[in-house]
Amino acid sequence: MSQRAIIIAARRSPVGRIGGSLRDLPVEDLAAPVIRAALADARLEPDAVDEVLLGNAVGPGGNVARLSALAAGLPVSVPGVTVDRQCGSGLEAINLAARLVQAGAGEIIVAGGVESTSTAPWRVAKPTSLYRSPTFYDRARFAPESIGDPSMGEAAENVAAAYGITRERQDAYALTSHRKAVAAQDSGRFVREIVPLTLPDGTVIDRDDGPRRDSSLERLARLRPVFRDNGTVTAGNACPINDGAAAVVVVSERIHQALGGPPGLWVVDSQAAGVDPHLLGTGPIPAVRKLLARHPGLSLDAIDRVEFNEAFAAQVLACLDTLGLDADRVCVGGGALALGHPYGASGAILMTRLFSELLHNTLLFPTGPERPRRGLATLGIGGGLGLATLVETMS
Repeated sequence: MSQRAIIIAARRSPVGRIGGSLRDLPVEDLAAPVIRAALADARLEPDAVDEVLLGNAVGPGGNVARLSALAAGLPVSVPGVTVDRQCGSGLEAINLAARLVQAGAGEIIVAGGVESTSTAPWRVAKPTSLYRSPTFYDRARFAPESIGDPSMGEAAENVAAAYGITRERQDAYALTSHRKAVAAQDSGRFVREIVPLTLPDGTVIDRDDGPRRDSSLERLARLRPVFRDNGTVTAGNACPINDGAAAVVVVSERIHQALGGPPGLWVVDSQAAGVDPHLLGTGPIPAVRKLLARHPGLSLDAIDRVEFNEAFAAQVLACLDTLGLDADRVCVGGGALALGHPYGASGAILMTRLFSELLHNTLLFPTGPERPRRGLATLGIGGGLGLATLVETMS
C-alpha cells in the first residue's frame, strides 16, 4: 500500500569553486558533515537509517554513498548506493528514496548528492595497443556519435539560437542571479541550511564562493563568448564548476507521526523526460509538462517556489519562456549562475533550497500575506534529459 514520503530535514555544504575554498576536501569529507547535520535536525540516530542514496557524477568511482555514510559515523549495518544521472544525480537520489518509502521498502532514508570537482580523478582512455599513448578526456559520452554529443556549452548555444535568447537577456538574468545570492548571503537567508566545513588547517568555511558583488551588466558585456566566436554564451552567463554536497532525510508517514509531525515537505511526484541531446538544456520543459499532466487541475500558477538549476542563462530563459513561468518565483536566493553547479550535488541543493524557502524563510523573509505551499525542483541533464520533482508543505 502506497504511503507518503516526507522530507523532514535538508542541509547543504557551502559551495566552493573548483580549486577554491573546498579544494582539499574529498567527496566523503564534503558529504559526511552534511549527513550528520541532517540526521541531527531530524532527531534520528544513525542506526535508524534504512539506506543512504547519494548522487555523484565525476567522482572517484566506487560506492561514494557507502564511503560517505561510514565517514559520517553511520554503523556498518546501514547500506548505501550511489546514483549517476549526471547533473540530476542528487535529485534522482531523493526521488528514488521517496519511491522506496512509498513502496514500503524503507522508512528512514538519507538521500542527496556530492561532488568534488577539485579532487576528481583524471579521465584517461586506455590505448588500443602497447605502442600507443593513453588519451586524456574531459567527460563521459552522453550520446552516441550517430546522434551527436555536444558539450553542455555547445548545447547552450544551440538553445539560445533555437529559442531566440539574446546575449543581453542572458547577461541580465545572470546579473539578477548574483544580486539575489548576494542579498541572500547578507540577510542570512542561507544560514539555517549551510553546514560549516572545517578544512585540514582548521579554517571554517560557511559561505558560498560564487556570488559576485562586483558583477554588472557592463562587466558581463565585456566577456567574450566561450564556445563559438559569434556566440552568446560566456563565462558570465554560464555556471562555474564547483564542489559541494547536500542531503535530506526522507521518512514514512508513520515515522513522521512518531516524531511528533515536524514541519516537512511531502514528495508529491517526480518525472523524467528526454529531448534532443543537441538541445539538452530544454529537458525541464517536457519533464515539467509530464509531471503536471499526472495531476489534473494543477498548473504552474499554483506552484509558489521553483528551484531551477541555472547551468546556463540561455537554457533557463528558454524553459521559462516556453513553460510560461514567472521568473520572480524562480531561485529566490539566486541559482547556479551565482552559487555554482557541483554536478552530482546540484539537484539535492535545489531540494534543500526549497525546504528552506517553503518551511523557514517564508517566516523570516515574508513576501506576501499567504505562506507558499508548493515547490518544484527541476533541471536539465547531459545527454538530453530533464527531471522535475513536486513537493508540498506538511506544516
